Amino acid sequence: MSTALTGDQLGRLLGQWRSAATGGPSYDRLATAIRALVLDGRVALGSRLPAERALAASLGMSRTTVAATYDRLREDGLLQTRQGSGSYAAMPSGLLPAATRWARSDDAFIDLSLAALEPPAGLGAAVLQAGEQLGRFTDHGYDGFGLLALRQALADRYTERGLATTADQLVVTPGAQAAIDLVARTVLGPRDLALVESPTYPNAMDALRRAQARLQPVGLMPGGWDVELLCSALRQALPRLAYLIPDFNNPTGQLLDDDGRREIVAAARRSGTLVVADETLVDLALDPDIAMPLPMAAHDRDDGVVTIGSASKTFWGGLRVGWIRAPRPLAERLVDVRRTVDMGPGVLDQLVVLELLRDERELVTTQRRRLNDRLLALESALRELCPQWSWTRPRGGLSLWVEMDAPISTALTQTASGVGVRVVPGPRFSADGTLERFIRLPFALPEAVLTEAVTRLAAARADVHAGVPISVRLAPVA
Repeated sequence: MSTALTGDQLGRLLGQWRSAATGGPSYDRLATAIRALVLDGRVALGSRLPAERALAASLGMSRTTVAATYDRLREDGLLQTRQGSGSYAAMPSGLLPAATRWARSDDAFIDLSLAALEPPAGLGAAVLQAGEQLGRFTDHGYDGFGLLALRQALADRYTERGLATTADQLVVTPGAQAAIDLVARTVLGPRDLALVESPTYPNAMDALRRAQARLQPVGLMPGGWDVELLCSALRQALPRLAYLIPDFNNPTGQLLDDDGRREIVAAARRSGTLVVADETLVDLALDPDIAMPLPMAAHDRDDGVVTIGSASKTFWGGLRVGWIRAPRPLAERLVDVRRTVDMGPGVLDQLVVLELLRDERELVTTQRRRLNDRLLALESALRELCPQWSWTRPRGGLSLWVEMDAPISTALTQTASGVGVRVVPGPRFSADGTLERFIRLPFALPEAVLTEAVTRLAAARADVHAGVPISVRLAPVA
């Protein structure tokens, strides 16, 4: 069954579309904004768009303008109208929505939609060593909590970081995304309120929405968190859950200090809010000598913080192994709920991660050096080719959160696809369709590729400001 969007729902997704592009008639700019929603996956293929009259009323514009918008979308193959049924989002041949772009390996495209590194040099050896361990497994291979040896190794890591942890507090999952989804489905009920940062990790918001939660965004400052504002939101809104990324927020790369963690956990305790601290990027500090704060859960005395971790960003995205650190009663509930969805990650993947953890210090040092070199190349290219853009240097993580000189994120994203760069627009990182002045630029790709990507983005930026129609101009990346 297809989803039917109301005029108000589509209006919220559109956000600040009127200022998302310069020049051109209103119907063309509105078509551009809806096109971006479809390509980005925020409007799912097959969704029924609101009737022209309903959308016109929600946007405060004439029905004639909306009709012209829909006509333009039909011409572009992004809208299909069924007699007596309505108009539905579609995908023209040759284009891919964001949800499936990762599957393409076209040398002509530079993919900045994913923030993930290539596999480390030691992965092959770790796989061979893990394979040798498989012979000692003689049972069925299922364990709802995950491999005990891996859980114990993870518990020891937390304890070394100042958070006393036992293996029975850990549940291993097929990646961090599965962990977030599992916590959301276990803890949240329909219409429960979930507080999120703005900007934040888009797939986490999707998981919270799948649990039928309402999202309450709290904005970040250029340098990080406004702790007083966040605590005030906890006190006033009383959310059931707060999803936070204190360790190198995705996409800004900022780090929350110990004082901020302590205040937020205390405020969450008073409001009865479960804090979900996503530590997926915790190992990717750019400064090797940085004094990392304690884990957020180390400031918790009442079992009010759940921690999410993952091997995908530290080691390799192809290792679908994540984990949840939670109080034992909640961990047991999580395992009960997961049985309706999956039986946990494969034993071999878990053994590979266990082997990589033995050489973690050396591997992380290599990853940090690689990321620093690539960030320097990205920043250098941006200063030369896009001097109007600005950013706060990240403390860690895999991406640069760039503020542009105009609210053109959505328009730039689709124009960039025409010159061979896939990039995610700023509004994808917000719960309310804002952040049109921002764009996330991961620096996980090699330096030469990042420089070429910025060259293409600079050309796309010039086209957006000049009102040049989207065209496809591709050349293979060396």
